[in-house]
Amino acid sequence: MDWFYAFIIGVVEGITEFLPISSTGHLLILEHALDVRKSDLFNVVIQCGAVVAVLPLFPDRLRQVFFRWREPEARDFIIKLAAAFVITGIGGVILEKLHFKLPEETVPVAMALMIGGVLFLVIEWWLENKEPLGNLTWAVVVAVGVGQLIAAVFPGTSRSGSTILLMLALGMSRPAATEFSFLVGIPTMLAAGGLKIFKALHHPPPGTEPENWLLLLWCTVVSAVVSFIAVKWLLRYIQTHTFIGFGWYRILAGAVLLFWAAQ
Repeated sequence: MDWFYAFIIGVVEGITEFLPISSTGHLLILEHALDVRKSDLFNVVIQCGAVVAVLPLFPDRLRQVFFRWREPEARDFIIKLAAAFVITGIGGVILEKLHFKLPEETVPVAMALMIGGVLFLVIEWWLENKEPLGNLTWAVVVAVGVGQLIAAVFPGTSRSGSTILLMLALGMSRPAATEFSFLVGIPTMLAAGGLKIFKALHHPPPGTEPENWLLLLWCTVVSAVVSFIAVKWLLRYIQTHTFIGFGWYRILAGAVLLFWAAQ
Protein backbone atom coordinates (compact mmCIF):
# COMPACT_ATOMS: atom_id res chain seq x y z
CA MET A 1 0.00 0.00 0.00
CA ASP A 2 1.30 3.46 -0.87
CA TRP A 3 0.30 6.93 0.37
CA PHE A 4 -2.29 7.50 -2.35
CA TYR A 5 -4.02 4.18 -1.66
CA ALA A 6 -3.98 4.97 2.07
CA PHE A 7 -5.65 8.31 1.27
CA ILE A 8 -8.40 6.58 -0.75
CA ILE A 9 -8.98 4.04 2.04
CA GLY A 10 -9.20 6.86 4.61
CA VAL A 11 -11.76 8.71 2.49
CA VAL A 12 -13.94 5.61 2.05
CA GLU A 13 -13.73 4.69 5.75
CA GLY A 14 -14.59 8.26 6.77
CA ILE A 15 -17.64 8.39 4.51
CA THR A 16 -19.02 4.95 5.32
CA GLU A 17 -18.30 4.50 9.05
CA PHE A 18 -21.44 6.30 10.24
CA LEU A 19 -23.57 6.44 7.11
CA PRO A 20 -25.95 3.43 7.04
CA ILE A 21 -24.22 1.83 4.04
CA SER A 22 -21.64 -0.48 5.70
CA SER A 23 -17.97 0.42 5.92
CA THR A 24 -17.12 -3.31 5.80
CA GLY A 25 -18.79 -3.75 2.43
CA HIS A 26 -17.17 -0.69 0.92
CA LEU A 27 -13.71 -1.56 2.18
CA LEU A 28 -14.14 -5.01 0.62
CA ILE A 29 -15.03 -3.38 -2.71
CA LEU A 30 -11.98 -1.17 -2.35
CA GLU A 31 -9.68 -4.11 -1.64
CA HIS A 32 -10.90 -5.76 -4.84
CA ALA A 33 -10.54 -2.57 -6.87
CA LEU A 34 -7.07 -1.57 -5.59
CA ASP A 35 -5.79 -5.10 -4.91
CA VAL A 36 -4.55 -4.10 -1.45
CA ARG A 37 -4.74 -5.93 1.87
CA LYS A 38 -4.80 -4.31 5.30
CA SER A 39 -4.14 -5.72 8.75
CA ASP A 40 -6.89 -5.90 11.37
CA LEU A 41 -4.95 -3.35 13.42
CA PHE A 42 -4.94 -0.94 10.46
CA ASN A 43 -8.71 -1.28 10.07
CA VAL A 44 -9.39 -0.75 13.76
CA VAL A 45 -7.18 2.33 14.17
CA ILE A 46 -8.65 4.20 11.19
CA GLN A 47 -12.13 3.29 12.46
CA CYS A 48 -11.37 4.79 15.87
CA GLY A 49 -10.10 7.95 14.16
CA ALA A 50 -13.40 8.28 12.30
CA VAL A 51 -15.35 7.75 15.54
CA VAL A 52 -13.50 10.31 17.66
CA ALA A 53 -13.80 12.96 14.93
CA VAL A 54 -17.60 13.19 15.18
CA LEU A 55 -17.72 14.00 18.90
CA PRO A 56 -17.68 17.80 18.33
CA LEU A 57 -20.86 17.47 16.25
CA PHE A 58 -22.92 16.72 19.38
CA PRO A 59 -22.03 19.65 21.70
CA ASP A 60 -25.44 19.82 23.38
CA ARG A 61 -25.48 16.12 24.24
CA LEU A 62 -21.87 16.24 25.47
CA ARG A 63 -22.68 19.17 27.75
CA GLN A 64 -25.75 17.33 28.98
CA VAL A 65 -23.76 14.18 29.76
CA PHE A 66 -20.75 15.84 31.40
CA PHE A 67 -22.12 19.02 32.98
CA ARG A 68 -25.87 18.60 33.47
CA TRP A 69 -25.96 14.96 34.55
CA ARG A 70 -27.80 15.85 37.77
CA GLU A 71 -30.89 16.90 35.81
CA PRO A 72 -33.59 14.17 35.56
CA GLU A 73 -33.76 14.34 31.76
CA ALA A 74 -29.99 14.10 31.44
CA ARG A 75 -29.78 11.17 33.90
CA ASP A 76 -32.51 9.32 32.01
CA PHE A 77 -30.62 9.75 28.73
CA ILE A 78 -27.28 8.71 30.25
CA ILE A 79 -28.79 5.59 31.84
CA LYS A 80 -30.40 4.55 28.57
CA LEU A 81 -27.22 5.25 26.61
CA ALA A 82 -25.22 3.16 29.09
CA ALA A 83 -27.82 0.36 29.01
CA ALA A 84 -27.61 0.05 25.21
CA PHE A 85 -23.82 -0.04 25.49
CA VAL A 86 -23.95 -2.72 28.23
CA ILE A 87 -26.34 -4.91 26.21
CA THR A 88 -23.92 -4.77 23.29
CA GLY A 89 -20.95 -5.39 25.57
CA ILE A 90 -22.51 -8.45 27.21
CA GLY A 91 -23.38 -9.85 23.79
CA GLY A 92 -19.84 -9.18 22.61
CA VAL A 93 -18.34 -11.02 25.60
CA ILE A 94 -20.61 -14.01 24.91
CA LEU A 95 -19.52 -14.06 21.26
CA GLU A 96 -15.88 -13.88 22.41
CA LYS A 97 -16.39 -16.81 24.80
CA LEU A 98 -17.97 -18.81 21.97
CA HIS A 99 -14.88 -18.01 19.84
CA PHE A 100 -17.06 -16.38 17.22
CA LYS A 101 -15.13 -15.35 14.11
CA LEU A 102 -16.46 -12.90 11.56
CA PRO A 103 -17.04 -14.46 8.13
CA GLU A 104 -14.56 -13.09 5.60
CA GLU A 105 -16.36 -14.21 2.45
CA THR A 106 -17.64 -11.57 0.06
CA VAL A 107 -21.07 -13.07 -0.68
CA PRO A 108 -22.52 -12.81 2.89
CA VAL A 109 -21.42 -9.15 3.07
CA ALA A 110 -23.05 -8.44 -0.30
CA MET A 111 -26.27 -10.15 0.76
CA ALA A 112 -26.36 -8.21 4.04
CA LEU A 113 -25.94 -4.97 2.11
CA MET A 114 -28.80 -5.79 -0.24
CA ILE A 115 -31.15 -7.09 2.47
CA GLY A 116 -30.54 -3.95 4.53
CA GLY A 117 -31.26 -1.82 1.47
CA VAL A 118 -34.57 -3.59 0.86
CA LEU A 119 -35.51 -3.16 4.53
CA PHE A 120 -34.85 0.57 4.35
CA LEU A 121 -37.22 0.82 1.38
CA VAL A 122 -39.88 -1.26 3.17
CA ILE A 123 -39.62 0.68 6.46
CA GLU A 124 -39.75 4.05 4.71
CA TRP A 125 -42.80 2.93 2.71
CA TRP A 126 -44.47 1.73 5.93
CA LEU A 127 -43.68 5.01 7.71
CA GLU A 128 -45.14 7.18 4.96
CA ASN A 129 -47.73 9.61 6.40
CA LYS A 130 -47.09 8.31 9.95
CA GLU A 131 -46.16 10.74 12.71
CA PRO A 132 -43.04 9.68 14.67
CA LEU A 133 -43.33 9.37 18.44
CA GLY A 134 -39.84 10.65 19.15
CA ASN A 135 -39.63 9.07 22.61
CA LEU A 136 -36.52 7.17 23.68
CA THR A 137 -38.26 4.20 25.28
CA TRP A 138 -36.69 1.14 26.87
CA ALA A 139 -37.88 -0.92 23.92
CA VAL A 140 -35.80 1.35 21.68
CA VAL A 141 -32.77 0.99 23.97
CA VAL A 142 -32.94 -2.81 23.88
CA ALA A 143 -33.45 -2.74 20.10
CA VAL A 144 -30.33 -0.59 19.65
CA GLY A 145 -28.22 -3.00 21.70
CA VAL A 146 -29.55 -5.95 19.70
CA GLY A 147 -29.06 -4.04 16.43
CA GLN A 148 -25.39 -3.48 17.21
CA LEU A 149 -24.95 -7.19 17.90
CA ILE A 150 -26.64 -8.07 14.61
CA ALA A 151 -24.15 -5.83 12.81
CA ALA A 152 -21.28 -7.47 14.70
CA VAL A 153 -22.38 -10.96 13.64
CA PHE A 154 -23.31 -10.14 10.05
CA PRO A 155 -20.69 -7.87 8.43
CA GLY A 156 -22.21 -5.72 5.75
CA THR A 157 -25.33 -5.09 7.83
CA SER A 158 -23.96 -1.74 9.03
CA ARG A 159 -24.10 -0.88 12.72
CA SER A 160 -25.77 2.47 12.12
CA GLY A 161 -28.03 0.94 9.47
CA SER A 162 -29.37 -1.84 11.69
CA THR A 163 -29.92 0.40 14.73
CA ILE A 164 -31.56 3.21 12.76
CA LEU A 165 -33.88 0.73 11.02
CA LEU A 166 -35.02 -0.73 14.35
CA MET A 167 -35.57 2.69 15.90
CA LEU A 168 -37.58 3.90 12.90
CA ALA A 169 -39.73 0.76 13.11
CA LEU A 170 -40.38 1.55 16.80
CA GLY A 171 -41.59 5.04 16.00
CA MET A 172 -38.59 7.35 16.52
CA SER A 173 -38.03 10.26 14.19
CA ARG A 174 -35.13 10.09 11.72
CA PRO A 175 -33.04 12.81 13.44
CA ALA A 176 -33.57 11.31 16.93
CA ALA A 177 -32.82 7.78 15.71
CA THR A 178 -29.68 8.89 13.90
CA GLU A 179 -28.37 10.86 16.87
CA PHE A 180 -28.88 8.03 19.36
CA SER A 181 -27.41 5.47 16.96
CA PHE A 182 -24.27 7.56 16.58
CA LEU A 183 -23.93 8.36 20.30
CA VAL A 184 -24.26 4.70 21.30
CA GLY A 185 -21.86 3.69 18.55
CA ILE A 186 -19.07 5.98 19.75
CA PRO A 187 -18.28 4.22 23.09
CA THR A 188 -19.13 0.83 21.57
CA MET A 189 -16.66 1.15 18.71
CA LEU A 190 -13.97 2.81 20.83
CA ALA A 191 -14.19 0.03 23.44
CA ALA A 192 -14.07 -2.71 20.82
CA GLY A 193 -11.33 -0.91 18.92
CA GLY A 194 -9.25 -0.32 22.04
CA LEU A 195 -9.45 -4.01 22.94
CA LYS A 196 -8.40 -5.07 19.43
CA ILE A 197 -5.51 -2.62 19.41
CA PHE A 198 -4.32 -3.90 22.79
CA LYS A 199 -4.46 -7.52 21.61
CA ALA A 200 -2.76 -6.74 18.30
CA LEU A 201 0.11 -4.93 20.03
CA HIS A 202 0.61 -7.34 22.94
CA HIS A 203 -0.34 -10.63 21.30
CA PRO A 204 0.31 -10.26 17.56
CA PRO A 205 -0.54 -13.32 15.44
CA PRO A 206 2.51 -15.34 14.32
CA GLY A 207 4.01 -14.08 11.09
CA THR A 208 2.45 -10.61 11.37
CA GLU A 209 4.40 -7.98 9.44
CA PRO A 210 5.40 -4.75 11.23
CA GLU A 211 2.87 -1.96 10.79
CA ASN A 212 3.80 1.17 8.83
CA TRP A 213 2.80 3.66 11.52
CA LEU A 214 3.31 6.80 9.42
CA LEU A 215 1.05 5.40 6.72
CA LEU A 216 -1.47 4.37 9.35
CA LEU A 217 -1.41 7.84 10.95
CA TRP A 218 -1.95 9.46 7.54
CA CYS A 219 -4.92 7.22 6.78
CA THR A 220 -6.40 7.82 10.25
CA VAL A 221 -6.22 11.61 9.90
CA VAL A 222 -7.87 11.44 6.47
CA SER A 223 -10.56 9.14 7.86
CA ALA A 224 -11.24 11.49 10.80
CA VAL A 225 -11.56 14.63 8.65
CA VAL A 226 -13.84 12.95 6.10
CA SER A 227 -15.95 11.33 8.84
CA PHE A 228 -16.57 14.74 10.43
CA ILE A 229 -17.71 16.19 7.09
CA ALA A 230 -19.87 13.15 6.22
CA VAL A 231 -21.71 13.07 9.55
CA LYS A 232 -22.23 16.83 9.58
CA TRP A 233 -23.82 16.51 6.12
CA LEU A 234 -25.99 13.54 7.16
CA LEU A 235 -27.34 15.30 10.26
CA ARG A 236 -28.57 18.12 8.01
CA TYR A 237 -29.78 15.80 5.24
CA ILE A 238 -32.13 13.75 7.43
CA GLN A 239 -33.95 16.87 8.62
CA THR A 240 -35.74 16.98 5.26
CA HIS A 241 -35.05 13.62 3.56
CA THR A 242 -35.80 9.92 4.08
CA PHE A 243 -33.38 6.97 3.96
CA ILE A 244 -34.76 5.71 0.64
CA GLY A 245 -31.69 6.88 -1.25
CA PHE A 246 -29.45 4.90 1.10
CA GLY A 247 -31.65 1.84 0.57
CA TRP A 248 -31.21 1.92 -3.21
CA TYR A 249 -27.50 2.63 -2.82
CA ARG A 250 -27.02 -0.40 -0.56
CA ILE A 251 -28.75 -2.62 -3.10
CA LEU A 252 -26.43 -1.33 -5.83
CA ALA A 253 -23.29 -1.75 -3.67
CA GLY A 254 -24.31 -5.32 -2.80
CA ALA A 255 -24.83 -6.11 -6.49
CA VAL A 256 -21.33 -4.79 -7.26
CA LEU A 257 -19.84 -7.03 -4.58
CA LEU A 258 -21.72 -10.05 -5.92
CA PHE A 259 -20.39 -9.27 -9.39
CA TRP A 260 -16.81 -9.24 -8.07
CA ALA A 261 -17.39 -12.44 -6.11
CA ALA A 262 -18.50 -14.17 -9.31
CA GLN A 263 -15.30 -13.28 -11.16
